[in-house]
Amino acid sequence: MNKITQLFNIKYPIIQGGMIWNSGYKLASAVSNAGGLGLIGAGSMYPEVLREHIQKCKKATDKPFGVNVPMLYPNIDEIIKIIVEEGVKIVFTSAGNPKTWTSFLKGKGITVVHVVSSSTFALKAQDAGVDAVVAEGFEAGGHNGREETTTFTLIPMVKEKIKIPLIAAGGIATGQGMLAAMVLGADGVQVGSRFAASVESSAHENFKNKIIETQEGETQVTLKELAPVRLIKNKFYQDIQELYAKCPTKEELAALLGRARAKHGMFEGDLDEGELEIGQIAGLIHDIKPVADIISEMITDFNLARKEVEKFDF
Repeated sequence: MNKITQLFNIKYPIIQGGMIWNSGYKLASAVSNAGGLGLIGAGSMYPEVLREHIQKCKKATDKPFGVNVPMLYPNIDEIIKIIVEEGVKIVFTSAGNPKTWTSFLKGKGITVVHVVSSSTFALKAQDAGVDAVVAEGFEAGGHNGREETTTFTLIPMVKEKIKIPLIAAGGIATGQGMLAAMVLGADGVQVGSRFAASVESSAHENFKNKIIETQEGETQVTLKELAPVRLIKNKFYQDIQELYAKCPTKEELAALLGRARAKHGMFEGDLDEGELEIGQIAGLIHDIKPVADIISEMITDFNLARKEVEKFDF
């Protein structure tokens, strides 16, 4: 056991990212049943839809699971109320100030983890009283920090500054990557893209197949004027680049983005006009597997990689 397995009472220090349009109760419960910590992604759910997923998750697993809550969510008060009413004991917060809800949640007996992109924000989260932080590098899919710090650089920098448990995220989809993150100081890992391409992911099959087709260099962070986001380079991405050539205003970029692009792409399967959020590690994801197989493979490869490293004697 280590700090993360003890904190969440789980078998393996593997957290499933609470990804919008990918992380419903089927994915979260499958990860928890396989020994990791599953997270329901509240960012793409109306409050009552979230309640339904929490209730179904409780029926699908007797293991710990949590909810990921983007703090900029317009119905945040109602989301928090539902989490408390449904007895969820683990909450991961992101995209906002951890001071806003941490003390309230902890007062309800809830373990709180906050996602950060820098050591500065990690310290602020620690000061806010969170139980752990997820330090997410620039390789990650979806919305990214503005610092553009990669995971291998970020993890030891954050580790140097904080005293609470540290979870590494961004570019981790294999046991080898998990070992590397933990050697650098992480107590556990958060995995997103690999679980997006799982049987239990709520993403559309078109998007899952697109993930495993994606090669090195085929994702890019864009729309930094609005909120930096890593996307697969599809027609929508090319439309963004054509607009950039005209030196657009922030309002023009927002107009092009419009509404529900992520839903159209990841949940409804529109590979041309949709927003296809995935990490750079997609280039190492070659198949769609059940969650149990993904976690089993990660643990096997972690142990094999650790034995290989132990052979070196300088």
